[in-house]
Amino acid sequence: MTLSELSSRSGVSTATIKYYLREGLLPRGQRAAATRAEYGEEHLHRLRLLRTLIGVRQLSVGAVKGVLGAMARQHDPHRIFGMLTDGGSASPDGDHERGKGVAQEGEEKGAGVADARRLITEMGWDVDPGTAAVQSLGSVLHALSELNTEIDWQTLLPYARLADHISELDIEQINGASRPQEATERAVLVCLLLEPALLALRRLAAEDKSLRLSSRSPQ
Repeated sequence: MTLSELSSRSGVSTATIKYYLREGLLPRGQRAAATRAEYGEEHLHRLRLLRTLIGVRQLSVGAVKGVLGAMARQHDPHRIFGMLTDGGSASPDGDHERGKGVAQEGEEKGAGVADARRLITEMGWDVDPGTAAVQSLGSVLHALSELNTEIDWQTLLPYARLADHISELDIEQINGASRPQEATERAVLVCLLLEPALLALRRLAAEDKSLRLSSRSPQ
């Protein structure tokens, strides 16, 4: 299909498609003439993925490049979960090494990384100690401690058990894929796209429970 046809079918403007091509987010089309290229279904699929990551998940172009890079490097879909954090991506070496350095620095400052690891050990989870999520969890635990909330890693264990069950549902979504590339893409979508959906569901449920509780309270 031509560029205009690709734009029409995808709902993405030609100017935006050209921008994606310049930024390397979309592969170049097959040259059909000096001033014309042809595009296939793979380009249409990539545009829909970009619309999801940028439009729905609201990732920056830089973050999307990181996500696509992780997908290209990592063909084991189950490792994607450890590589993607907060919409960005960690390289198998560099970012994980930086994550380890940050975690060590946090421990020296009395951050909650040690408590995060206690929780992980209690749950029996097998994760890379350099995964950025360990540092993120440690930072939250440290902040809760600084605020004297009396919420510690043991308080989070029931939440961790719920997360463990959710992760089983996540993996079910990946295991239905027939090809490794499809499974890797599904892992990215489960990791990045379902996250805000889960947050929205949690807030809706909390609003419902709060209203029910207040309606039962004496006036």
